[in-house]
Amino acid sequence: MRSGIIYAALAFFCWGLFPIYFHALGEVPPLQILAHRMLWSLAFLLVLLLLRRDWKWLQVVRQPRVFFSFVLSALLLSANWLVYIWSVMNHHVIEASLGYFINPLVNIVLGYLILKERMRPLQWAAIGVAALGVAWLTWQAGTVPWIALFLALSFGGYGLLRKTAALGPLEGLSFETIVLFPLAAGYVIWLTVHGQNVFINTASDTTRWLLIMAGPLTAIPLLLFATGARKIPLSILGLLQYLSPTLQFLLGVWLFKEAFSADRLVGFVLIWSALALFAGEGLLRRQPAAAKA
Repeated sequence: MRSGIIYAALAFFCWGLFPIYFHALGEVPPLQILAHRMLWSLAFLLVLLLLRRDWKWLQVVRQPRVFFSFVLSALLLSANWLVYIWSVMNHHVIEASLGYFINPLVNIVLGYLILKERMRPLQWAAIGVAALGVAWLTWQAGTVPWIALFLALSFGGYGLLRKTAALGPLEGLSFETIVLFPLAAGYVIWLTVHGQNVFINTASDTTRWLLIMAGPLTAIPLLLFATGARKIPLSILGLLQYLSPTLQFLLGVWLFKEAFSADRLVGFVLIWSALALFAGEGLLRRQPAAAKA
């Protein structure tokens, strides 16, 4: 239990600090960062796969249903990455954190709509309170918080596909990066031919190393998460999940000095209240089950 909590907490802690990493890549356009993240992630994952010497999973992805489900999950993951990178580099860290605060509630709704999972009254209440928070933020800003909603929905859809996937975390992420590799490599080649490849033309040595580090920085938290998730109950994992958007939110307010008015705080408080209701309901339901066990 203790090691599982440590692994999962480290994963969410790493994800929470991602805004610092992407801010350090300020001289690189978001789409180029995304391409390098795909390329270096694949390189790092291939090293891990070579060390494991287990390639039986390649037989599984030959099945059309498995293949196309991972193509879709790869597209959702890349779209999520791109919007997140863009939001951080354009001073929308707080709104990006909101997306990952909303994400657990999106997972509940997708489970209800797609997997036909039963929703309990307090879960409905939590979703209603969160919806009020989003409506308040929309009314205050005069526009829908599309960054937060896109991040929540895209990662929720990705999580749904991975929940029913036929491959484990390492193999699944490896195949997703294989699917994305032709797009990323083609884009980098096009940039190079047209003299727009920042990695080659204008980037400092520090920036080049930061781009190369995108591989392990992407894969290691995912592997920590997968290891921790096997060792601890979902209720504890769900609570640890809020570490990442909380760190992102604090970085946006205190480090990057993004505007955060009292009116905007009201919307966040409503969403935090919904999450507290959701987490509390899960813990209360788990206690009788644990007592019986």
